[in-house]
Amino acid sequence: MLAGLTLSWPWHPGTIIILLLMSLLYVLSLRRARLRHPEDTSVKAIHIGAFFLAILLAASLLLTPIDTIGRTQLFSVHMMQAVVLTTLCAPLILFALPAVLLRPLIELPLLHTVVRLLTMPLVASIIFNGSFLFWHAPKVFELAQQNATLYQVEMLNIFLASLLNWWPLIGSLREEISRMTYPVQMLYAFFDGQPVDIFAFVLVFSGVAIYRLYAIPPQLHLTAFADQAVAGAFLLIPGLVDLVVMSPLFFRWLGQIEDRTRVADQQREEEYEEEEYEEEEEEEASK
Repeated sequence: MLAGLTLSWPWHPGTIIILLLMSLLYVLSLRRARLRHPEDTSVKAIHIGAFFLAILLAASLLLTPIDTIGRTQLFSVHMMQAVVLTTLCAPLILFALPAVLLRPLIELPLLHTVVRLLTMPLVASIIFNGSFLFWHAPKVFELAQQNATLYQVEMLNIFLASLLNWWPLIGSLREEISRMTYPVQMLYAFFDGQPVDIFAFVLVFSGVAIYRLYAIPPQLHLTAFADQAVAGAFLLIPGLVDLVVMSPLFFRWLGQIEDRTRVADQQREEEYEEEEYEEEEEEEASK
């Protein structure tokens, strides 16, 4: 015990298997890409490092005493788990998957259809926000608190759903599967985060503790509502991340507009010069 917090290590073989399977599939994909496309240099050390950093972070959140504390003692720790999994681990994994690694998924017609459906912006957003809000319905969450396996299912569900949620913005094959203009991407980033942001404000400003099964150590001198408010503050971080994501999209959109304007100006200038040349030729012919 440390300040009343339990330091017992949980045992979740299902989570271990899933993380090991993800790692194995990544290594096999790397090997396959290097054998079939030896000239492709898109997979760099930074991508490999990002993937295994995400796996290690996920393991540290789900397979250490952090998980026990987040399930039984502090709701704020639970929300920290969710925020790190969805706003750090998930983007790192998608960053670590260049097109050469993901393209085999869409080469088969059936898989292409499934991937295209699940990564459609509206579908991906509904899956993520629906999963997140469903698991945090008080009755459902209390069931997960009392069952360590169900709690792991909750966290893994939210984590995997966040991969779909990030895909329309940073998935390496997003333009081949579902093209989105920069304004649409900005709208997606803004509206996609609204349900979770509203839930975060409820946690911060409700004035009452919603989740009552947490056994907060008295040594922390923390009320249940204060713990909940801290959790809500953590949950506002993804909204700030959305703003950070929207900024480069906005500047890319401006750059795209400038490029189009430049091309249009050049075309008009060429047309004007061509018209002048034709007029000169007509004048010379008339003489």
